[in-house]
Amino acid sequence: MLTKLGQKFTDAFTKYMPSAYVFALILTLLTAIFAIIFTDSKPIKILEGWYNGFWDLLSFGMQIVLIIITAYCIAQSSPVKKGIDKLAKRIKTPTQVYFIIIALGALLSLVSFGMVVITAILGRELALRIKGIHYPFLVACVYFSFGGWVCGLSSSIALLLNTENNFLIESGVLNDTISTSYSLGSTLNILMIILFVVISPIIIWALIPKSFDGKELKDLKADATDEEHSVKAEALSYKLPFRAVSDALNNAGWLQVSVALLGLTYIVFHFATKGFELNFSIMIFIFLIVGMLLHITPMRYSIAMKRASSNISGILFQYPFYAGIMGIMLASGLGEKISDILASIATLESYAFISYLTGGIINFAIPSAGGEFAVIGPSIITMVQELGINLSPTEIKAMTARASMSVAYGESLSNLLQPFFLLIVFPVMGKGIKIQARDVVGYLFIPFVVLFIIQALMVSYVPL
Repeated sequence: MLTKLGQKFTDAFTKYMPSAYVFALILTLLTAIFAIIFTDSKPIKILEGWYNGFWDLLSFGMQIVLIIITAYCIAQSSPVKKGIDKLAKRIKTPTQVYFIIIALGALLSLVSFGMVVITAILGRELALRIKGIHYPFLVACVYFSFGGWVCGLSSSIALLLNTENNFLIESGVLNDTISTSYSLGSTLNILMIILFVVISPIIIWALIPKSFDGKELKDLKADATDEEHSVKAEALSYKLPFRAVSDALNNAGWLQVSVALLGLTYIVFHFATKGFELNFSIMIFIFLIVGMLLHITPMRYSIAMKRASSNISGILFQYPFYAGIMGIMLASGLGEKISDILASIATLESYAFISYLTGGIINFAIPSAGGEFAVIGPSIITMVQELGINLSPTEIKAMTARASMSVAYGESLSNLLQPFFLLIVFPVMGKGIKIQARDVVGYLFIPFVVLFIIQALMVSYVPL
């Protein structure tokens, strides 16, 4: 029954949901119209906010590009391919693939949401080796698996609250930092982790399509890719038929390994002096250095980079549009106005759910947890302080952390229907095939509804 219902939703999304780029264009117009109607901002101010916002995610967009191509480079190395081959021999059925992708992806996401690239690489490689895998459903599994990142080490809102002199403290909204023991270490967050790692695979199991006819990876390939022969073989093909210094340098393993060892030295120094501090920059650097060590020669690594970079156009031109939408929300005050309206109806019993709902709604216009919290965070925290005026400082801290994490949970869940972060998955899983957001998101609608109900109850009723 659930499988049939899931297929109906999938068919509906396939028919009506546009591409991620068209979604961004429609959202741009709607946000601008709402800003004109519901705020006092003049059209030219909204237009300026849109233009200025265009450039606010350039750094973030470049980080996403680099984490994708450096991770993909690692996957193309001979040692990793051999490891995946051994793993594939132990996995016999598509159902096992779906379970492993969901559970492993959820665990990796607790380290960083950028780890979804590793999950995507594993998913694609398993789809190449195991028959009977419904590939669009597998893509949905990969995308679904990274939702638990807000519970883990890279949870941007939790880390922000614990950062000295953050913008909330500097603006006077908070008096002091809030330890991650109130957020990431809370009973609520631990139960959320269990939800993503244990319950999510069961939800997906109930929705596995009965038929995979025409939906395997080999059926969807639009053209042959240059990965049919190995990176090593292509590197050898560039050699001249006679001995040459240029070839000797291009294939000099000692040269690349020497530089990589310098990088490895810094990585050790980083963790020795800063503890287990993970951010995009150090993750990209780790992937870069590991890729250099695995490919050994400059020529092989260059070829792997070329292959990895061939499918990132969606990120390069679509991220600025979403940043522009965020610019409209900031310049017009629309995001703050929405959060103020929702906060005005909150009570001590409902404030966490209101925060959760706010995070989910605003995420459609600002699909970035940090960017979203910059817009609505002050309103959410002020709401908590007003509601808890007669409570102790410790209780207010706990409530603030709960409301803030509720925003994060809502933001993360609504990504299932917001195709923005599919742009991270598609460069890997969509390489050389015809696939769009509409082919994937339909499989996520029922998981969205189920998790919405469970999470809404959890943020409302799990004790502080």
